[in-house]
Formats: sequence, structure tokens, C-alpha cells
Amino acid sequence: MAYHLSIPARVNILGNPSDATEGDFATITAAVDIYAEARLEEHKQIVLEQLQPDQDDLRSTEKLIFEPKQIPLPYDGSLDLIKGAINRLYRHSPEFQDKVKMQGFHLAVWSHVPRQSGLGGSSLLVLLTLAGLRSQYELDPDFHNDYVLSELTQRVEAKELGITAGYADRYVPLFGGIAYLDYRGKLHQKHLHEEPYATYERLDPWVDEIPLVIISSGVKHDSGDVHGRMRPRYLEEHKAWLVKGGDPPPMVCFMQGAWETAWKGKIALLQKDWATFGALMNQNHLLVDEMMTYCGFEDGAGWANNLLIDSARENGALGAKLTGAGSGGSVFALTRPGEEEKLIEAWRRTTDEAGLTDAQIYRLNISRHGLIIEKSR
Repeated sequence: MAYHLSIPARVNILGNPSDATEGDFATITAAVDIYAEARLEEHKQIVLEQLQPDQDDLRSTEKLIFEPKQIPLPYDGSLDLIKGAINRLYRHSPEFQDKVKMQGFHLAVWSHVPRQSGLGGSSLLVLLTLAGLRSQYELDPDFHNDYVLSELTQRVEAKELGITAGYADRYVPLFGGIAYLDYRGKLHQKHLHEEPYATYERLDPWVDEIPLVIISSGVKHDSGDVHGRMRPRYLEEHKAWLVKGGDPPPMVCFMQGAWETAWKGKIALLQKDWATFGALMNQNHLLVDEMMTYCGFEDGAGWANNLLIDSARENGALGAKLTGAGSGGSVFALTRPGEEEKLIEAWRRTTDEAGLTDAQIYRLNISRHGLIIEKSR
């Protein structure tokens, strides 16, 4: 028996980066229909393989082979996200420990999400690994439920690999849809079950679609590096504020403002008040741009991001902002229904003039199903 898995990327629409990285507030985040995939089957050893989509075929770019007794697997920069998922599951699950000793597996992963594009691509590989192993070894679905897998994914990146990471990227691709995520109680990123799970409130039953256009600038970024500078500063200012009292310090104000765009955005979204929703996107981006400048990033949220956001607004977008951590990655814009192509053409002109030759533009839809697993023989 083999398994094929697919999982969607995500877009942080409002409230970021307050997904327990620089605060413990809330975001509106959506799964979108660009996917990473995996194939998992039995094997005598542990075989990990990275595939690259190449037109209508898949090309192997990296392959590692281990014996089950070698878990925990060593980190050396080669497929470390996948190794981290295996190691964290091994530490968490006595059932997996017992079963993997008796039978290995062959896991192959590939992704259609551009690398370092701000669409949550790294987390997808971890989620595919954890979900695939849960299916392959028929692990207890209660002990290894989707909330647990989401939390384990955050800890793979934060604890196993030392990447500063929040929670939206680790929940939304698995659960799917568009949701209001509440992260209260998760600021200090404690051990599993020593803090609440994120609260995942689906909004898509009331929202058919959102007229969004997304552009990956082609300027690569590392979200861990960005948050690795901002999160410590937030924690330092927040701790001092709790002791001294008085007015909230700048980082707390930035994040409270970002959270305000999320809860107000939920109201506007349910009313399909696109003008207000777009204005809140603009406000959210302004806060992020100011915060990143405050934290020492010379061009704020990133020169390419700001250029594309300005271009979107100048060409009729109701709102525009970045979706990831900034400095590079992706930007998305809310258009009036039916005006998506107008913005796409404007962005093409902007990227040509700016020399952003690797930019990719998407008209993506909400992926309502999240993770999909299919059996095959």
C-alpha cells in the first residue's frame, strides 16, 4: 500500500506577523490552491527523496538512505526539514518508535510552491512527512490528531532546527479554508500541551471567494532570519513593559495594531465589505513596514514588496500587503470583483521595468480541503 498526499500553501491575509511570533493575537489566513505533494510507501530502509517538477515529469534531485536504527537522523543541511519531522515524531510517539523499527519507508516530496516565496512552503514538507507517516504506520488518530501535527510542525522548525517560527503556516495548510486563528496563550512557545492549541475558526462557509491576486517577487527571503530579529525585540520590550507598566512600547503597539486589523477584518469579510477589508490590509502593511524599519531593516518590508504594493494601489487595488515575513517573498492585492486581469497586467509592467525577472503572478483560489491523502497500490 502506498499513499499520495497533497497540501496547499497559505496566505496570511490580515493580522500577521502576530501568529505567536511577535505576539499572541490573531490572524486571518487562507489556504490557497498551489500545492506541495508527497508519495510514501513501505521499504526495508528509510529512503528520503526530493523531487523537482519538470514539465509533466518529476526529476530526483536528492536522495538519502538510512537504517531505522539511525533515528534520530543527523542534521547536515540535506533534507533537514524532513529529518526534523521524523525525529520530532519519534520523540513524541512511542507507537511510531516501535513500528518504524520493524518496517522502514520511502518518502518522496516535491513542491509547486516557489522556494522562499513567503507562502509557507517549508512547513508543507514537514506537514507532509508527519501526515504521511501517520497514515503509513496507522498511528493512533487521537494521539496524533491534526492539532498535534500542527503543533509538532512548529516545534520541528523552532526546536529541532532553531528557526524562529509561529503557527499560521503549520495549521492552515493542514486544515484548509479561510480561517480566523486565535493564538492567545502561545507567546512563549512552550512545550506541547503546556500551552493552548490555536483556535481555528473557519470563515469560508460564509465567504465564497475573495478577489485576490498574488505575486511572488522572485526576491528570496528567509522568514526565520526576519523573525529572528523581530521576535527577541518584541519579547524584550514586552517583558520590560510588564514590569514597569506605563504606555505599551513600540513593538507591542505594532502587534496590537496588527491584531486589530484581523478582528475588524473578520467583521468586514463576513459582510463582504471589500472597501473596508482592503483598507485594513493597507493598514496592516503600513504597520509591518514601520515595524521592520524600527527593527533595523533598511528598506522596511522590502523594496520589491513596497514597489509592488504601491503599483497595486495605483492601479485600483482596494488593498495590498505582503503575505510572509518581509524583505522578499510575496505580495497580494484585493481587487474589485472582475478587475483581477487589470492588476495582473499592471504588475507585469512593473516587474519588467524593475528587472524582477523571476517574478510569478498567480490568480489563486481558496483551497477548502487542506491536506488530501489518497491510497494507491
